[in-house]
This record gives sequence, structure tokens and C-alpha cells, in this order.
Amino acid sequence: MDKNTILAIVLSVLVITVGMTIQTTFFTPTPSAEVVSESVQPKTADTLASLEPAKSSLVSSNLAWGSQLPGSLVAVGQKGSSTPFTFSTKYFQIEFNPNGAGISSFKLKEHLDNGEPVELLFRSEESNDAFLLYAGNDKTNPLDANFRYQISGNKVIFTQEFALLSEDGKTAATPFTLTKTYTFGDEDYLFQLDIATKNSENKAVPLSFENFAYTLAFEPQIGPSFTSLDNNYNYRRFYTKEDGSAKKNQIKLSNGAYTTSKPLSWVGLVGKYFSLIAIPDATNYTVTLTEDTDAGLPMQSSIFLSRPSIKSASQNDTFRFYAGPQLKGDMAIYNDASLNSFGVADLQLEKALDSSSWLGWLETFLKTVLNLLYSIIPNYGIGIIILTFLLKLVLYPISKKGMESTAKMATLSPKMQEIKEKYPDNPTKQNEEMATLYKKEKINPMGGCLPMLVQFPILIAFYGLLNKHFELRGAMFIPGWIPDLSRPDTVFTFPFTLPFLGNELHLLPIIYTVSMIYSMKITQNASTAGSQQSMMKFMTYGMPLMFFFVLYSAPSGLILYWSVMNALSIFQQLYTNKKKEREANEAEAVHVHQFPGPKGKKRT
Repeated sequence: MDKNTILAIVLSVLVITVGMTIQTTFFTPTPSAEVVSESVQPKTADTLASLEPAKSSLVSSNLAWGSQLPGSLVAVGQKGSSTPFTFSTKYFQIEFNPNGAGISSFKLKEHLDNGEPVELLFRSEESNDAFLLYAGNDKTNPLDANFRYQISGNKVIFTQEFALLSEDGKTAATPFTLTKTYTFGDEDYLFQLDIATKNSENKAVPLSFENFAYTLAFEPQIGPSFTSLDNNYNYRRFYTKEDGSAKKNQIKLSNGAYTTSKPLSWVGLVGKYFSLIAIPDATNYTVTLTEDTDAGLPMQSSIFLSRPSIKSASQNDTFRFYAGPQLKGDMAIYNDASLNSFGVADLQLEKALDSSSWLGWLETFLKTVLNLLYSIIPNYGIGIIILTFLLKLVLYPISKKGMESTAKMATLSPKMQEIKEKYPDNPTKQNEEMATLYKKEKINPMGGCLPMLVQFPILIAFYGLLNKHFELRGAMFIPGWIPDLSRPDTVFTFPFTLPFLGNELHLLPIIYTVSMIYSMKITQNASTAGSQQSMMKFMTYGMPLMFFFVLYSAPSGLILYWSVMNALSIFQQLYTNKKKEREANEAEAVHVHQFPGPKGKKRT
């Protein structure tokens, strides 16, 4: 490739980028009819205040909680406590808030974050609690009445009475009881939430707004906390599994929201290491998923389940939630009723795990070896280094051939240049002479590339393994430098933000980039000349710098592997170069010894 080729590539990328920008800015396509999505239209307090008072039956006209308009919902029972309290199981440490009967803190005792139990509920002071209720399908004003509560074994029960305001603004005479019961297992990351409504007379519960009785919400976000999401090394994704389907679907939101009324087996909000999965009962709930940046968080990701109007005097709805690690062993027990406290089966929650690539079997093998090394030396950083040595040892015969082929190509560089100079205007003749030269010297011009193709699957598998291996989370390698192999190594925090890099200085990506540049320089050696020099300079400096920015925020465990592999390749290449140089010197000495020149004599 010459300078014109490089210029053509740069211009092509520029044209495509500008074209895509213009298209997305001025010619936004209409969403496909196959995608069921809609923007959530919030019902603000100003909107409610502008509504005319209801003049007809109240049963189908009640408004969102807190509007104080005729037909709206109010609490009429004895007020409960407003003081949060803590409830613990083997796996959970939960802070309940009687104000709304929700959860304000949800910690996983078996998993640590900076030495403390992981907070699975990521919220700010302005955020709503999790598992609050809304009237009808409203999603702006949660029921914040103070519920009465009692704790009975593994159950936490909240109760309050509600009624509708009459047309004259007075409380209706027929209240109904709303009960929220949280039930926990002995050794489960699954828990159950029952929502029961019971009218005080033998009539349908008067809870209906736009044909919905209530909306149960998980908001605002699952933890651990974060400052940004890159959708690769740190992310939040929505998955659904439809009834009768064997596959999960990753949901792409349109305008920050997605709504479906399809029957779902479950809907999950999934992070890299933890997930929240909602499993509704057989009722045909309408599920709404939203993302936004309100309430002081970098990103909110919320799940809303809206229940159709209740047609009976009493009703009990059952929801189950998995709140725990992204580990198959903790999820698969809900496929066998005998293995969990709730007797549920065939939930297939493990399908919420991020799918491995087509090299999943290789990831599994590498993970097994890494865990075996950890059982011998309990340090995953050392385990990664040893595993890298083992991989290099297995690949040594292949990489050795590749390096020898590259070295041989370097020795042919003068002859190749002579052919180009001899036939400057005849590319066909050049190719013929090059082929003859390769055949004569017994060199495969692809010999240096084929070993890379063999190593590529291992590289991809290792990338997938170290990018999401759960056990690396919180795994320390070097105190003070690499305290967590699942995160970038941060050696300094700037008081300002750098473009593309943020405000943190990571040392491992710098070491990796320098080693990559040096490795490419000693590999190329003097094997290129003329117009190829510019391309080789781009490969030597441009590619490593590009990878530097791409991998700057990668987990330190992944960069550690690549840095060690680069270091081993450098030593191997230096040894190969030294060996070829010694062989060339010996061959030259023999040649001079046998053919000393016109004035010399051949020695026997």
C-alpha cells in the first residue's frame, strides 16, 4: 500500500462519517413497525391540575396519586411509621422505607465493593425508592403514604387503606385495603412480592385509571455505582424472554422508552456482574422500560409493570424478583423446584447471562485452567501471567515458524527491491519474479501471517473471559496499583477531564502501547523499503495508538494478559533475530573462507 492508498482509506472514512452524520441529523428514519416502542408521556402535576373535576362515575375516572382532585386516590387508614428499618437474610441486607412500602437500600452480603457489601440499588437523594406503586399507569407520583408494617419470620408485610375522593372533595365511604408482602428464601437471591387488594364491600376494587389498576416499578438503577457507561466494559442492558420462547431478546429503546403487552416469562435489567430480573405471574401486564439521566444519576434504567383494572372485590398478584450476581450457579437453581425455597421451576434465568461468542467452549476451557491456577496460587494476577506463559508455550512452534518466516523475508528485501527496479513498469513480471524467488528460497510469503490467524481465536476467547469473568471482580493483584483486576488501574486522578481519556491516569495501557510499538519495530526490522515504509510506520505507531484509546478503560486483567504476551513475544523475536544474525554471519564467514577474492586462494 502506498501513500495514495492510505489517503483513499482516510477520505473514505471521512466521507462515510460525514454522510452518516447528515443522515442521522436531518433524515432520521421512521422506527420499524416490528419494534413495539413508544415514548413515555409523563403526567405532570401541572397537567393534572388543569383537568376538569370529574362529573360522572368515579370508578373509571380516578387520577394519579396526590392530585387531590375528585376521583383521585387518598390514604384513609391509620398512618404507619415513617422511619426506615433494616431486614437481613443470609444474602441480603435490605433497608425498607414504610413511606411507600419500598426499598431504599439493597445490599448483597456475599459480594463486596471496597470491602463493603455491594449496593445493588444505585440511587441519589432525589431518586425514588425501588418497588413503589403508582396509581393506574402513572409513572410520576408514587404512592408515598406511610404504611403500617409487621415482620413475621421471612416476611415483611405492609398495609394501608385507600379510597377515592368524591365529587365534593370528601373521602368516599367504601375504602379498600392494599397490602404489600415481601417474602424471602433461606438461601436465595430470589424473593417474592405479593400485592393484595381487598374492597370493604362486595364490589370490584375501585382502582382504575385508563384501564389500569396500578403500576409496580423498579427504579432508578442497579448497582454498583458508576460515573459513566461505555456499553462494553460497563453497561446496563434490558432483556426479555417471551412466554414459549427459548431465546431472550435484547431490547433497544426508542426515544428512551419501550412498551410491550406481550406475555413475558421475565424481564431483566442486566449489568456486567449483577442483574435484577422481574418474573410476573400470568396476568397480562404491560411492561414499560425507560432510560434517562434525571434525579442526579449518570443513567437511570427502570422497569414498570402496569396491571389491568381489577374486576373483583379482592385480588392477589404475585411478582418474583431475582436480585443477585450474574452467575449460572445462582440462577440455574430456579429450573428445579427442589433446589430453591419457592418451589419454582423452568424460569431459565441463566439466559440473562451475556452470551459467549462462538468461542464459548474455549472461554470455558481457559476459565477452568485459570481457576485451577488460582486454587494453587490464590492471586488471579499471577494466574493470568502463568496462563499467558502456558499459552505462549503451546503456541511456540507456530509463532516460531512465523518469526522465522518474517526473518527470512527480511533477508530477501534487497533482492525484492532489485526486481522492482528491474521491472518498474511491469507489475505482472514483478509478481512472476517474486514467486520464483519465494520458490527458490523455499519461503511462504504468508508464513508470518498464518500463525497470527491461529492465535486470533485464543485472543478473542481470552478477551471475552477476562472482560466478564465474575471472579476477577474485586480480585487484587498488586496493592496500591492494581487492587481490582476487573477495573482499570488508576494511579492518579486529575482535577480536570482529558478528551477521550477522562480524569484518570491508567498505567497498564501505556505499558501495553509501548511494548506493542517496540514489538512491531523489531518484528519489521529491515524487511520493508520504498513506498511500504510509510505504511509500516502507520502500522508501527498508528495501530498501537488506536488500541491505546480503545483499551484505555479496559479491565486491568485484560491489559495485563496482553502486556505479558507482548513481553514474551519481544523476547522471542529478539532471540530469533539474534539467531538469524549469527547464522548469517557464519554463512558469510564460510563464503569468504572458500572464496576470498581474486587475489586469494581457495582453501580446502
